[in-house]
Amino acid sequence: MNIYLGNLAFSTTEETLETMFSEFGLVESVKVIKDRFSGRPKGFGFIEMPSNSEADQAIKALNGNRIDGNFVKVRPADSGGKKKKKRSFRRRGY
Repeated sequence: MNIYLGNLAFSTTEETLETMFSEFGLVESVKVIKDRFSGRPKGFGFIEMPSNSEADQAIKALNGNRIDGNFVKVRPADSGGKKKKKRSFRRRGY
């Protein structure tokens, strides 16, 4: 299961997240998203855990907890499937 982490402190590292989530089970990958140009973290990241039951336990236990000074949001990540199309604006030729 892919897990979204939001409101991360800029000082939070991938190693810190891996140790926290490894208490609940096997962690396949940890990715803190960084700005392409400055290299500074953007404040969110993703964790991949192979077991859905372990991932659910981690989400319930860590959502709203404080990590490096910030209260983090821990949720199942969106699968990135089909998104709703926006209606295009068409000008009428009066």
